[in-house]
Amino acid sequence: MLANWTTWAGWWVAVGLPLLHVFGALSAIDAVMKARTPQGASAWALALVLMPTLALPLYWVFGRSHFEDYVEALRVFDDEVEKNLDQIQQALSPWAVPPEAADDPRTETELRGFAQLARLPVLKGNALRLLVDGEATFESLFETIDGAEEYLLVQFYIVHDDQVGRAFKARLRAAAERGVRVYFLYDEVGSHALPGAFLRELRDAGAQVSAFSGERSWLGRFRLNFRNHRKIVVADGRVGLVGGLNVGDEYLGHDPRLSPWRDTHLRVEGPAVVGLQYSFVRDWYYGQGHAPAVSWDLQVSERDQHALILASGPADRLETCGLLYAQAIDAAEERIWIASPYFVPDGRILGALQTAALRGVEVRILMPRNSDSLLFKWVPYVSLSEIERVGVEVYLYDEGFMHQKVVLVDHAYAGVGSANFDNRSFRLNFEVTCLAHDETFCREVEEMLEADFERSTRVTEKDLLEKSFWFRLAAQGTRLLAPIL
Repeated sequence: MLANWTTWAGWWVAVGLPLLHVFGALSAIDAVMKARTPQGASAWALALVLMPTLALPLYWVFGRSHFEDYVEALRVFDDEVEKNLDQIQQALSPWAVPPEAADDPRTETELRGFAQLARLPVLKGNALRLLVDGEATFESLFETIDGAEEYLLVQFYIVHDDQVGRAFKARLRAAAERGVRVYFLYDEVGSHALPGAFLRELRDAGAQVSAFSGERSWLGRFRLNFRNHRKIVVADGRVGLVGGLNVGDEYLGHDPRLSPWRDTHLRVEGPAVVGLQYSFVRDWYYGQGHAPAVSWDLQVSERDQHALILASGPADRLETCGLLYAQAIDAAEERIWIASPYFVPDGRILGALQTAALRGVEVRILMPRNSDSLLFKWVPYVSLSEIERVGVEVYLYDEGFMHQKVVLVDHAYAGVGSANFDNRSFRLNFEVTCLAHDETFCREVEEMLEADFERSTRVTEKDLLEKSFWFRLAAQGTRLLAPIL
């Protein structure tokens, strides 16, 4: 036994350890070449060279920023449907809002920038309806599913097999059984607890079901860092739903620890639904290798609200989600209000917020006091000193858990979607946001957020200084973890 151990230890010292350091060095080169930030590249390279035993598995599971097979699948898909995309663009052109039609040069520049990021134009002819909290959202969701006649595109990050989840499943089954083409796409990480029986019931009813990664290699399943965080429902290409709610009892306030649950979703009717549909089709193609059968015929609403859909993710050539927020902050002249359950901005966004406050813009940040994650107990205090001293107002929502992802800029733009205000949403997750350029909709968002601020308490740097040493130390430690939160 001792001889075997000595032989193995000798092999490890002579062969295994040097190989490990070689792989660590090669991975460090990969990190330097592919990491999206200098800080990330430096941290990973140093760890991979000095501690390859620990760093190698972590890097290949969590560290890589690119999603090569998704990118390649989308390139193939785009090549195959290029003619259809031309048709879509032609169909959208009568409803596109040309930036040069703006009232002033600044708005023209903003609209052009948003459209370039989304790779789709701002579109008129939409009807947008805020869905505040779970009751309104699930009522609209079930109504949309029940009203579908031809097809349903359904995508969620989290689906639970609980009371709400089973009601959701029953409606999807009923839709499939009456002849509606049902495509159900879920994320394996977010829906890891979803039992196989739940999915089999949908398949047995005739629904097509796919995990986001599809039938990928076993190695691909270890890419836990890349999560499809989108929440999209499209019925017949006419009605779309997007926002912060997943499918589960907690979103109706049935979790005693997090109740009441505060969230926001959005119902979209009109040409902008094409953006939600296109995002789903691309994700489905990645999972299954073929596109679902959908219609690209446009339905126009008399409300004529202007909106744009921006789908973002790690396969993008640019960090489109972070750039969307950065441009929204730069566009603000009077106010920018941000509601996010996970507010951990990088230096670029933090600087934009500070600059906005210094030029006289009212900057308000709304976060939950109570969180669904222990680590996020300290998140509201991570950047508090830096932003509060230049005039940024930070509020903690006191009633239950706030999970909405909403931004309001002046009376001009309002965004509702799935993206949080953190590194994960900016660089790692697949997200989707509806940005509205409509004064009426902005007033509705303003009224909603005003009610939220009334249920909140403002915190200042003084509040942080009054905390215990250990609390302040934990906040600083959380700050160090900000790039991976």
